[in-house]
Amino acid sequence: MEKTSEWLLSFNSTENQQLQSLIHQRKESGKPAIVTSITGGKGGVGKTSISLKFSKTLASIGHKVLLIDCDYNLSNTAIKLGLPLNNSNFYSLLTAQKSFDDCLYKEGKFHLLSACNGDLDLFESKLKLEELIIDIIQSHQAEYDFIFLDCAAGITRETLTLNAYCDHRVFVVTPDKASITDSYSLMKVLNKKYGIRENHLVVNMYANKSQFANVVTSLCETVENFLGGRTSILGGVKRVDVEYSRFDNYFLNPAENSSHKKFLKLVHKYVDESSRHFGDYLNTHQKINPEHEVQSLS
Repeated sequence: MEKTSEWLLSFNSTENQQLQSLIHQRKESGKPAIVTSITGGKGGVGKTSISLKFSKTLASIGHKVLLIDCDYNLSNTAIKLGLPLNNSNFYSLLTAQKSFDDCLYKEGKFHLLSACNGDLDLFESKLKLEELIIDIIQSHQAEYDFIFLDCAAGITRETLTLNAYCDHRVFVVTPDKASITDSYSLMKVLNKKYGIRENHLVVNMYANKSQFANVVTSLCETVENFLGGRTSILGGVKRVDVEYSRFDNYFLNPAENSSHKKFLKLVHKYVDESSRHFGDYLNTHQKINPEHEVQSLS
């Protein structure tokens, strides 16, 4: 298989066809992990917390999961887990000074590749980071059931390429108008540039069912009417009255989190939809116990 770096160097007007070819090669190369971006147009909407919750929930019920922090120099995944920061790992992996396995944080079946925080060498490097992330996925996909990318906000070359490469994109949107508008803008560029017509949606920090419904209606109808796209509603995470400094401990701890069963419902829907996209692949893996299912948020 052609190295991803060589493929990206040859990017031209046929980039969409080349990207689709690379995705096809990944899926045909053996047991493919299901690759999903957790994304959105605006920062501060909870993408990293949702990425961690998705990954750790799937790992807790038997799937082997890799989470890659793609906010390369403003990494928050390790911070939210209360881990010490280690700038050297990510940059050393990208420059082939350390092995992939040596750079991972491992917690059972959950593995994390965190990124850097204000690393000057990474900032000044000429590395094409999206190439290297895709190379990592191609090299290690057979080791995992699911790979999640915690994508940076905004519309950049790196973000567009990684989102387009993924099998699924989960947009995290809050009731803030800027969050809705910015996510639509990212969906629009992905649609026009790469022909992507399907995305998933998680509504974060909504106050009540009416507000949840308003976000869903506003975004989904706009996507359908102007892009001809489909948005699958996975569910949402309701705003809770928890001190900001304690929120991540609360949200990521099933024993403390009163909304954990609702999030299990959200993850179950994601797994079911992935099963439909990938045939019988997931049928051989452990599914979420039906006793955890609760009434849909919507």
